[in-house]
Amino acid sequence: MLINGKCHCGNLTFVLDWPGITPDVVARECGCSFCVKHGGVWTSNPGAKLSVALASAASVSKYTFGTGTATFHVCARCGAVPIVTSEVANRLYAVVNVNTFENFDSARLHQLPADFDGEDLQSRLARRQRNWIPDVRISEGTVAAFTISGTRTSV
Repeated sequence: MLINGKCHCGNLTFVLDWPGITPDVVARECGCSFCVKHGGVWTSNPGAKLSVALASAASVSKYTFGTGTATFHVCARCGAVPIVTSEVANRLYAVVNVNTFENFDSARLHQLPADFDGEDLQSRLARRQRNWIPDVRISEGTVAAFTISGTRTSV
């Protein structure tokens, strides 16, 4: 299943290649102050692939806080936060904000509260390795298209 997403102005776009034809997507509604203030409701699948394009990389701010192990990609033009990345053992992992999905029926989302306060650093990084999207490509320009069963898509 291919899911397109973008920030409000379209400066940061993505194609999420979600494995299988799962009818429902579980999303974590993070309770940290940053996510609450920015509408961060995150999903990931360790079998997914994520291709991100930045129309203007100079217009994307990277923000970290707390442990400094997650980078929030904030569009400097519209303020939306479509993705978060984390480098673990020299590999880039990501989660995507379901509030930035373009072609997805929100009735298929199952939002669950998430609270990671008190999680030690090693446990946090191990959780990301297990659960976050491990195949992440970020480039400037147009998103590289995925080809699935003869269907080609790009944003």
